[in-house]
Amino acid sequence: MAVDSSIITIEALLPEHWTGVARVYEEGIATRNATFETEVPTWEAWDSSHLPGHRFVAVREGEVVGWVAVGPVSGRCVYAGVVENSVYVAESVRGQGVGRSLLEALIASTEAAGIWTIQAGMFPENEGSIRLHRSVGFTTVGTYERLGKLDGVWRDVLMLERRSPNVD
Repeated sequence: MAVDSSIITIEALLPEHWTGVARVYEEGIATRNATFETEVPTWEAWDSSHLPGHRFVAVREGEVVGWVAVGPVSGRCVYAGVVENSVYVAESVRGQGVGRSLLEALIASTEAAGIWTIQAGMFPENEGSIRLHRSVGFTTVGTYERLGKLDGVWRDVLMLERRSPNVD
């Protein structure tokens, strides 16, 4: 029986995935509509700012084609159940459900860990990311106007969140 080698699997993001993660991240940075970042951080910097246990990659034929991870929004104990996500999908597979599969894996892992809110900030021009987040239950909570400059231009950031239905 032949195996479809184009199948995408969702796996835990490990240090050995970093080259692929960085490549996909760099694609997102290049669009100038995905992040204020202008270059990919080192593995060490990225690793220290993202929570273990809530990091996943999408892999097709041994190649990373997407990733998702969360970081804490604050060190204060009252925010222990609130995280902010990042999700990036390679241009070659956008619109094929990769981002949704990654976010679904992330939601399952964060809810299992008792995290009650996932926040996401994105440029209003990033319509694909907005649609993706809304498709898995994120709602818009507001807009930070002129939050920061990218390439010398002030940018707004749309804030979305997903609350766990398991919150008492």
